[in-house]
Amino acid sequence: MRPPLTGHGLTATLAGALLLLASAPVDAAPRKGVSEETVKPDFSSIETAGAAKALAAQGRLVRVLLFPAEVGGRAVRENMIYITPEAAAARELVIGTLVRLISEGSVDKMEVTPAYKGRSLVPAAITLRAWHSSKAGSFEPTIQIW
Repeated sequence: MRPPLTGHGLTATLAGALLLLASAPVDAAPRKGVSEETVKPDFSSIETAGAAKALAAQGRLVRVLLFPAEVGGRAVRENMIYITPEAAAARELVIGTLVRLISEGSVDKMEVTPAYKGRSLVPAAITLRAWHSSKAGSFEPTIQIW
């Protein structure tokens, strides 16, 4: 499991939590009596960068920075992950909120923690935690991926 990535050069917190569900069917076939929209993807077999890149080439995954560039994340190998396009869209909404909180001076610290299932390289969820070092409250959205 990767440790959380943290950033300390921010100027942005907010009390509350946001849960974003972002998943779509990938290689799962619909079960009898279950609509295709309710079948969760299963990335447990994606254990290599090559397998993740192959799904990205098919449009089933996208490569993003775990710690967002918009708030100081760098494009280095250790900060790159693959997530679903739906999770990437949810991530963009969260980043927009973080940028607004930073511009308001509400937070100045942030950490990002991926949660993995088994040996999969695709995180099952990503939790971002942003807070201010001298103010109460935090912003802690979790993006569900699979």
